[in-house]
Amino acid sequence: MSGNDAQRSRSRSRAKDPGPPLTGADEKATLQGFLDYLRNAVADKVAGVPEPQVRTGGVPSGTNLLGLVRHLAFVERFYFLGEDVGDWRATMRPSAEDTVDSVLADYRKTVERANQVIDACPDLALPAPRPPRRGQAPSMRWVLVHMIEETGRHAGHADLLREQIDGSTGR
Repeated sequence: MSGNDAQRSRSRSRAKDPGPPLTGADEKATLQGFLDYLRNAVADKVAGVPEPQVRTGGVPSGTNLLGLVRHLAFVERFYFLGEDVGDWRATMRPSAEDTVDSVLADYRKTVERANQVIDACPDLALPAPRPPRRGQAPSMRWVLVHMIEETGRHAGHADLLREQIDGSTGR
């Protein structure tokens, strides 16, 4: 075993995944519980990753950990806070000023604000906030399910990117 292989082997860690969340009995609590579980998984994957690895693309498309979290903050603001996004592709590209701490702080603040909107919604059949668009806004139920799908998909991407960086797997 070469020195690099031994170092990689020692640096690999396997975090314990706590498994699916225990949620409240109602639909909103269940959906929000699973969304929060995935949100935390994404944030955990980027925490502690050093520069430049956190912003280095791990696949030919250039997808990187910092860009994934940045993108998810924009998606949360779009669907839950009604903020428009001019260029979705740009949301995946961190700026030179973006750091792990700043992107995570923005994501966590956005999630907190989104959870306030979810909590204030008395009926999941009601429309979610959204910038003016053609057609009817989706229901809060649809947005919650979509955000579970969106965040889960990107959590999987983050799992693979993090494993490429330092070998860590699991939650």
